[in-house]
Amino acid sequence: MSADTSSTSTDIPTRGADAGDRVDGRTPEQLREVRITRGWLDHAEGSALIEFGRTRVLCAATFTEGVPRWKKGSGSGWVTAEYAMLPRSTNTRSSRESVKGKIGGRTHEISRLIGRSLRAVIDLEALGENTIQLDCDVLQADGGTRTAAITGAYVALADAVAWGKKHTAIPSARTVLTDTVSAVSVGIIDGRPLLDLEYREDVTAGTDMNVVVTGGGDFVEVQGTAEGAPFDRHELNALLDLAVRGCGELAEIQRSVLEQEPGRPAEGR
Repeated sequence: MSADTSSTSTDIPTRGADAGDRVDGRTPEQLREVRITRGWLDHAEGSALIEFGRTRVLCAATFTEGVPRWKKGSGSGWVTAEYAMLPRSTNTRSSRESVKGKIGGRTHEISRLIGRSLRAVIDLEALGENTIQLDCDVLQADGGTRTAAITGAYVALADAVAWGKKHTAIPSARTVLTDTVSAVSVGIIDGRPLLDLEYREDVTAGTDMNVVVTGGGDFVEVQGTAEGAPFDRHELNALLDLAVRGCGELAEIQRSVLEQEPGRPAEGR
């Protein structure tokens, strides 16, 4: 099956006028440069290449009729995800888990996180007995790979749903997606809450958190860990406020990309 979409992208440049003192010149509440290229693959029912700064993740959605055996006859569909990192996505080569014959715990954890995040905004009953599989492959890692994967996978999912309405028995007027979903990292470095940590910040953060938020502002998941001194409620609130703000910006980027006419690139902001 091949996707019936053309490549479109939105590029959100770092705002030089608001330059701050972080390692890459951003202010505490500033996202990295975000770029989403929709329809990056020719054959997938939905796809998106997402870039959070130097982090790049390719997300592909495969739409198939039918569901896993345990869901047959339920009238309900299924959405699941797999996450992987290419051997040279980091500064040293890592072995392919498929060659090692064992999938690592981190890979399982992130795959499940992506699946949960997407299922939070899709009506599986409305999807019918169909399955959408998301494959998220990290091409280059510079912090925030799981959050970029969730944000890009939503765009791929939306196009796969649109493909399903066009090519299967799903009625075109049926509401399958109930909201958008995106994710971002936040952390505390030298006592300051920061949004969207790149790798150099991530490794020095006293507190590191990944937050998944719907377009409506509801939380899907909050993963937070103190790497030294514990964080208090005031710091937690500050981090969550940053994350909600960041995910709001990401939701607007997703909407902008998905609203573009086929073959017409989105304008940067």
